[in-house]
Amino acid sequence: MSLSLPKIEPYGLPTSDELPAGRADWRVEPDRVALLVHDMQRYFLAPYAGAPVPEVVANIARLIETCRDRGVPVYFTAQPGRPRQSERGLQTEFWGEGMRAVIDDDPRAADIVDELTPGPGDTVLVKWRYSAFQRSDFADRLAAAGRDQLLVTGVYAHIGCQATALEAFMRDIRPFLVADAVADFSRARHDQACEYVAQRCGVVTTTAATLAGLTAPIPTGVS
Repeated sequence: MSLSLPKIEPYGLPTSDELPAGRADWRVEPDRVALLVHDMQRYFLAPYAGAPVPEVVANIARLIETCRDRGVPVYFTAQPGRPRQSERGLQTEFWGEGMRAVIDDDPRAADIVDELTPGPGDTVLVKWRYSAFQRSDFADRLAAAGRDQLLVTGVYAHIGCQATALEAFMRDIRPFLVADAVADFSRARHDQACEYVAQRCGVVTTTAATLAGLTAPIPTGVS
């Protein structure tokens, strides 16, 4: 049983022609969608030796900027650096103490990376379990904002991102996994997450396609 994060070797992100075929033909709609930046904290990015993190961070930054400009709500998740054992629960048995083991040596381990610093209009959710919906008011916030679509970005694709996408689907919120705005333990794990979402609970897309959907002219006078 692994009790720590693995060292992650560089790998290339999937391109648009490498995405798995999906079962849904949903389209991003700016007046219905919200953006989730999942666990982009220094601790979770530290295991990467390079690619694909720089490209993923850049793609997420582009999505954040466009969402803010278009009035699309932006949410971040961030796990606490010093959770009590009772709060961490069974995660300790799979991942050890997590940030608790390093936070004294790296007080900024729990910080969201500087390039993606949340803005005053964004919302930061405390993250307790794989899914961003667990032990939070995320679903209520989305409902209050009139949002029933969710862009999922961040780390790790086959763990928290996939779990969040699946729970969004089960709550009748349409998830979009942005394949080149998530990162994982390996390209194989990355592809596994994309395949699962495409076939079981959502749409797998790219940053370019998402930006196009966010900035497309809003039709007027359509009867």
